[in-house]
Amino acid sequence: MIREYRTIQEINGPLMLVKQVQGVTYDELGEIELPNGDLRHCKVLEVNGDNAVVQLFEPSAGINLKESKIRFLGHPLQLGVSGDMLGRVFNGMGRPIDGGPDILAEEFRDINGLAMNPAARDYPNEFIQTGISTIDGLNTLVRGQKLPIFSGSGLPHANLAAQIARQARVLGDDAGNFAVVFAAIGITFEESDFFIQDFRRTGAIDRTVLFTNLANDPAVERIATPRMALTAAEYLAFENGMHVLVILTDITNYAEALREVSAAKKEVPGRRGYPGYLYTDLATMYERAGRRLGCPGSITMIPILTMPEDDKTHPIPDLTGYITEGQIILSRELYRKGVNPPVDVLPSLSRLKDKGIGVGKTREDHAGTMNQLFAAYATGKENKELMSILGEAALSPTDLLYAKFADEFEKRYVSQGSDENRSIEETLNLGWELLSILPKSELKRIKPEYIEKYLPKKEG
Repeated sequence: MIREYRTIQEINGPLMLVKQVQGVTYDELGEIELPNGDLRHCKVLEVNGDNAVVQLFEPSAGINLKESKIRFLGHPLQLGVSGDMLGRVFNGMGRPIDGGPDILAEEFRDINGLAMNPAARDYPNEFIQTGISTIDGLNTLVRGQKLPIFSGSGLPHANLAAQIARQARVLGDDAGNFAVVFAAIGITFEESDFFIQDFRRTGAIDRTVLFTNLANDPAVERIATPRMALTAAEYLAFENGMHVLVILTDITNYAEALREVSAAKKEVPGRRGYPGYLYTDLATMYERAGRRLGCPGSITMIPILTMPEDDKTHPIPDLTGYITEGQIILSRELYRKGVNPPVDVLPSLSRLKDKGIGVGKTREDHAGTMNQLFAAYATGKENKELMSILGEAALSPTDLLYAKFADEFEKRYVSQGSDENRSIEETLNLGWELLSILPKSELKRIKPEYIEKYLPKKEG
């Protein structure tokens, strides 16, 4: 039985104290009814004896302590899920904002979910094509993987996120069984409009579920948004057997909201003022991605975060790197050169890339060309640094070819623009074209039979 209470004692910012409550539990959803009949929503943050501290989803202005009443609904925040969610746009609380009808839910699910049991996990080993050479060719994304993108303020991570959402697909028999769940967290109205219009313009909206939380929405909604997206993804993947790519941008805004709520609760702060449980909190989200044994569907996750002051040791990228399987890092230096997307190849890493490439997945020569391109680019960068210190005359002819390779690699392989969608064959063939700049004797990381088969023959 739902009880109503008129014992609201105190409001402090987004927090409210309710006294003499019974049977109220942590994370339970509540409704506050104002004297004029308006409803506000809240959730329980803390229960101490018969006192409950709740957090408001809407502003506290206009709540009269004596005349307002509150009732607790007996369940946590839920999302109504259905296959009809594809092609729809929702706000951060899961309500449709695209002018369409409400979703007829097949079931209601607790958005907090559970991290996947390690014993129930299947090993990720199937290739996902994003159409972006630096990811597909060098830092391959695999179904069930968590591969974050580390960006910086002002870098074009929003364009990259939209490009991946538009272009990503699985190859083979499952190609038509692919969906994208996109959660935009704490963004401006202009960014939100960019994502919605871009998906509609390209037709990608038809296979996308879009959640958008704006910067002026309450902090508690920002904490709920990625969990809404993951709840929708879990339903599509594990009930409908789909392969789902979840893109979360920007995790930094999520962590800032967590810090704001923690400060309002007067919790002891951890590193840089973030709560001490930031690692655990991020893990409860990230670990919901993966593949389940005996289940055809999968959830692959690309969280995107902006590193404050481009600092990789900041708590948010630092902890994210511990939980996930690699990272794609965007470079401000490449961005200034006009390279788009400005992926910094050398520090970027996909720990599962070896599992998703090769015969039957991409192509037989993939592993060798990947290693050779990486080594040649690293050598070329070193030679360019030497050239700037010692002058061009100090380098051998082969050293100069490596330096030329590094320039061409950035110009043609890394840079590809926001609308260019390269198949894995195009990416691999482009890699061979660039490797033909170097003498054949330098290609020491590729099997000789692949060199004979794929290296373009020089005319004359």
